[in-house]
Amino acid sequence: MLLGTIFNAYKGPPTGAEYEAWREVACRAFCGVDIQPSEGGGIDCRLRIDPIDALVLAAPSGLSAQFSRTREILGDGRDDLVLVEAQWGSVPLLQGDKIIEMQGGQLCLTDMSVLGSIGHGPRGAFRTLGIPRQALLAAAPRAEDQLSIAISGHDVLRETIIRYQTLCGSQAPGLDAAGQRLMARHLVDLVALLFTSRPVRLEGPGEPGRASAQLDLIRADALRDLGNPALTLANLVRRYGLSERQAQRLFERSGNTFTEFVLEQRLLLARKLVTDPTQRHRKISDVAHMSGFSDLSYFNRAFRKRFGVSPTEIRAG
Repeated sequence: MLLGTIFNAYKGPPTGAEYEAWREVACRAFCGVDIQPSEGGGIDCRLRIDPIDALVLAAPSGLSAQFSRTREILGDGRDDLVLVEAQWGSVPLLQGDKIIEMQGGQLCLTDMSVLGSIGHGPRGAFRTLGIPRQALLAAAPRAEDQLSIAISGHDVLRETIIRYQTLCGSQAPGLDAAGQRLMARHLVDLVALLFTSRPVRLEGPGEPGRASAQLDLIRADALRDLGNPALTLANLVRRYGLSERQAQRLFERSGNTFTEFVLEQRLLLARKLVTDPTQRHRKISDVAHMSGFSDLSYFNRAFRKRFGVSPTEIRAG
């Protein structure tokens, strides 16, 4: 059975039946960690967990929580590798006898098979990506050489990983098992780039998983900006360190061009607006504009060619 996004929250002292139940189910059984306050004497924690095939995305928030792999917890035998992202502020991380003071924007690979802890509160926040050890080592055999080291730089790659994690969290719950497995593989391939000695390439014939992740992100960015008539591929790909031609090749390998993808999505959006009873007050010209078409005549022609009827006819039923 596929699990969707899991939300858990607790606010109160680290004692009592409610705390013990939350600690046992949400923290120990599922995440493999114990929890105590990081600030003051109480816990204030909201925890979002996104399982994606064998990966686990976890994003805690709140004012006080310290997550630990204690000697007792280590008995569960988990040896996953966990990529920690310091989202902002200062995030103290303990691995064995090593203390790492992570700063906002840094990444760090950690090991669940050793004693460790990490806390969040008013001075900083983090999120994590748990990856089965063998899955990451298959893609990056030397990844363990960089355990417990705060990683700075890699701006384009870091931004790509962070954005793809967010995309996975929003889209994976709606995918079947095969879709989740593919998305998880793409994410592992991206993370592996942090731990390879060769120059980082986010696009190329030897990087199918990474290229697919790039394409997913570009498509998601385009969908968010469909209503902008000035939407261009060149503007979208700058943040990923790709040229327009490299990005166009990603689309061509998927069977269409960027222009074809955008036109199809704009027409689907327009049809949704035209057939939505709550949008009947809008003029067809308004629908065209909201869908990213600046030329009403072109919109009408493209709509009829795609759906066999005009926007006015489809609205009339």
